[in-house]
Amino acid sequence: MISKTTIDQVFETARVEEVIGDFVQLKKAGSNFKGLSPFSDERSPSFMVSPVKQIWKDFSSGKGGNVVAFLMEHEHFTYPEAIKYLAKKYNIEVEETQQSNEEKEQANERESLYLVSEYASQYFQNILHKTDQGKAIGLSYFKERGFTEETIKKFDLGYSLDEWQAFTDEALKKGYQLNFLEKTGLTIVKEDKRFDRFKGRVIFPIHSMSGRVLGFGGRILTNDKKAAKYLNSPESDIYHKSKVLYGIYQAKQSIAKEDNCYLVEGYTDVIQFNQTGIKNVVSSSGTALTPEQIRLINRLTKNITVLFDGDAAGLRASLRGIDLILEQGMNVKVCTFPEGEDPDSFAKNNTLEELTIYLDEQAKDFIQFKASVLFEESKNDPIKKAETVRDIVNSISKIPDRIKKEIYIRECARIMDISEEVLFSTLAQINKKEFQETNKQYKQEQKAFEVIKHKQPVKKVDVQYELERKIIQILLLYGNRLEDFEDLILKENEKNELILEPVKQEARVFEKIYLDLQDDEMQFSNPTFKDLYYTIIDTLNQDPDFPLESFINKVDPKNANEITTILMEDERYTLANWHSKNIFPKEKNQTIAQLVSETILSLRCFLIEQKVSEFKQETLENKAQVNREVLEEVKDYSGLKMLLSRKLNRVL
Repeated sequence: MISKTTIDQVFETARVEEVIGDFVQLKKAGSNFKGLSPFSDERSPSFMVSPVKQIWKDFSSGKGGNVVAFLMEHEHFTYPEAIKYLAKKYNIEVEETQQSNEEKEQANERESLYLVSEYASQYFQNILHKTDQGKAIGLSYFKERGFTEETIKKFDLGYSLDEWQAFTDEALKKGYQLNFLEKTGLTIVKEDKRFDRFKGRVIFPIHSMSGRVLGFGGRILTNDKKAAKYLNSPESDIYHKSKVLYGIYQAKQSIAKEDNCYLVEGYTDVIQFNQTGIKNVVSSSGTALTPEQIRLINRLTKNITVLFDGDAAGLRASLRGIDLILEQGMNVKVCTFPEGEDPDSFAKNNTLEELTIYLDEQAKDFIQFKASVLFEESKNDPIKKAETVRDIVNSISKIPDRIKKEIYIRECARIMDISEEVLFSTLAQINKKEFQETNKQYKQEQKAFEVIKHKQPVKKVDVQYELERKIIQILLLYGNRLEDFEDLILKENEKNELILEPVKQEARVFEKIYLDLQDDEMQFSNPTFKDLYYTIIDTLNQDPDFPLESFINKVDPKNANEITTILMEDERYTLANWHSKNIFPKEKNQTIAQLVSETILSLRCFLIEQKVSEFKQETLENKAQVNREVLEEVKDYSGLKMLLSRKLNRVL
């Protein structure tokens, strides 16, 4: 159990924009930050972060909350894990009681897989640094590759003893269950026998973007032709290789800062580049590049530079990956290394300055690269040249942006010495089938819409819900503000007519709302809003200067998303960048007193209208029993409603 002192210190210290900035590329948008949603596949930003309120809202998925809620949603952390992650990030010492065996057993399966993986990573590191076999074989290998002690520790590199079940026996002795050792792939179970999967291999832990160990890569150091050179963890509930990039944890901040990501093939390429000084580099870990991996990079930057050695097989594989990157709307460059060199060896043999200059000078736009590779193969064969041109245009067709498409077509025409008209015609042919399918789907959707249009009932607005929600929003945003209110006192004039007499008074917003609702005996109908209302009023009564921006850290988690939605709702327009179109929405905080008064008046009007409707219904159902008193009440309520409507400038 983490102490309250630690939790309070974490919330006071952690900055939501800094934490989320490690996972999502954020850009300034007024007083807020915006970015692409990390929870959905999108190209226009709908993700908003408020440094002032210390909350975030994803308008595409509806998710939102504070900094802890983000880590729980994005990284699937439990609440204690999120607190520990933030404590580690901000160097806060965690005070907690020792976890009991019973509490360990209650951890869910997913968490158990994480715990086993974390333990394995520590075990392999200890073997590497603290055993004779680890030092003589594993550490020697890494030193031969040119890795320093600092680099080895930074990437948590390790070694697995060349013994059949050394790791498994030790893990079982520590209390980890065989079931989870098998599910993570660390142990292979065959009938009554158990084997260490990574026996006799150097270990490369694979981390999530937040630094959690998901799986491992292991390289064999002997010349055993029957054994695979590299071996990865199998798929599990926590490790999906198509969704993971090796080195993303160490590279994420540099990728966002440099606004570019270098993509390589192997573990050692990433490590060697990082050690040389270029840290914005990741690897697809020997698997074919996937859309999920590209979208992972897309959260941090729109620019990818693909690096690989110059062998023909590697070139061909990279060309397939380029099309995938283009489909995701990314900008892609390609850089090859001299014959006989790969990113690992080139980084090892050159200084940071030399490597940086080489990358800057040799990185080509994808069309120049593709043209140079394919043209070399087909320059003396007209048929192959035609295929090359079609291949390049096919890649251009993947680009979602029409302006970019046209620019690349012109560039292709220049490089390949062919007319733009022919290339545009070819592009049209390639897109024709896709267009026809899209158009067909569009017509089907339109037809379906037309059918629904006449049958689907219009959803009625729940006026009371919206007004109650507005009151909660006002309390959250401006509850402790001191304002001058023009109060309305109901009186009778000399002619015995009801009138509203204005009286000015200074009060805090929460006091004004509370007293008005009390006077009219108005109750919240929505249970969530009712619960929030009394919690907010109680909090502000105890401490009027309590910053309600941090209120979300104190409430029941089930209400946190609703609060975030309410707090961020009025800032949604900034995503559309209205100011660039010379449209300037009025700031709500310029008319707080008016907003409060109008909201309370609107709620009064609505409740009075409900009361009048009830009387009318009662009159219709009990015509014989209608008396003068009921009719007088209806008349009085109707008159009051008329007065309130005039004050609100509404026509009845």
